[in-house]
This record gives sequence, C-alpha cells and structure tokens, in this order.
Amino acid sequence: MKKAMIQLEPLTCPSCMLKIEGGVKLLEGVESESINVSFNSSKVKLNFDDSKVSVDEIEKVITRLGYEVKKSQVKDI
Repeated sequence: MKKAMIQLEPLTCPSCMLKIEGGVKLLEGVESESINVSFNSSKVKLNFDDSKVSVDEIEKVITRLGYEVKKSQVKDI
C-alpha cells in the first residue's frame, strides 16, 4: 500500500472537492475512505494499492475532471 499527496492548482470552489473525490473513488485500488481533498491547500491525500492503480492513473482522472496537477509525492505505508 502507498500513500499519495497530490498538489493541485488552486481549487475555485468547495464543490471541486466532491467532484475530485467522487472521480478518484471509482478507481480500483484506491482506498475510498482514505481520500481527503482539501479546498484550502488544494491537496489530495489518499492511500492506494500500487499493484492495482498507479499515481499516474490517479492524476489522469483528476486531469480529465478539469483540474491541473502541480506535483505528486508517493511513499510506502
């Protein structure tokens, strides 16, 4: 299992958090109860199984939803 922190360009409204959370939650391998999207810091934090999904795939979903990823950090947990 890995933990990711994904820094986004600034979010413009609180509903953005729900949109990102809902989209990422659908990915197999993402621990849905671990997803935390912060409006104030524009960060997404989550745990995921890297044998089922990669951080690149998570970033692609966020990008398809209309948000820009600035950088990501991934560590083993």
